[in-house]
Amino acid sequence: MSSSVHQDAPVVVITGGRGGLGSALAKAFAEAGWMVHAPGRDALDVASAESVDAYFSQLGAVDVLVNNAGITRDTPLLKMSEAQWDEVIDVNLNGAARCARAVVRGMVKRRRGAIVNVSSYSALSGPAGQANYAAAKAGLIGFTKALAKEVGGRGVRVNAVLPGFLETKMTDQVSDAVKERARAAHALGQFNTAEQAAEFVVNLVRMDAVSGQVFQLDSR
Repeated sequence: MSSSVHQDAPVVVITGGRGGLGSALAKAFAEAGWMVHAPGRDALDVASAESVDAYFSQLGAVDVLVNNAGITRDTPLLKMSEAQWDEVIDVNLNGAARCARAVVRGMVKRRRGAIVNVSSYSALSGPAGQANYAAAKAGLIGFTKALAKEVGGRGVRVNAVLPGFLETKMTDQVSDAVKERARAAHALGQFNTAEQAAEFVVNLVRMDAVSGQVFQLDSR
């Protein structure tokens, strides 16, 4: 997906652009006047270095990258296959690093740009059955803080967002009982919508003095 706006509009790339949050992000940025590229996995497979290189090499300057691509392969570690572990780490953590590496050199040269890494509350809580997912998303927080220090002196900002429980295709796989337990853990007893989380990200990339931060978007 790409939006039709003025050719001088700032450019944002949103990985995992076909999912619930990805679609909401694409819409929010487009409504704010950005040129939006929100590829699905068929166009940009973040688990493949070749796919990442090919995709970003045909783009011009990228002003903002939102690392939103993510998958789950939930199962207890004792039953988890090597492939289930590796796939989640490769998409959710390594994929974000691949995409960041593809754009950050240009951002540093231009002395401006922003990267937003979509992490998860699972990085903090470590739910049973999500050892691979929690490890990947926790790694993404550490990656955010380290990269922010590396490129901050060149005007590039790197932050992480933990959207919380959103009603998306990914969370549709979660049972009603789990959803109700999650709701009960929230002081406000409610979840954000994907649209609300997307609006937060759009506002975040406008904040020139904020970097290396982790934003949890719920009431747990």
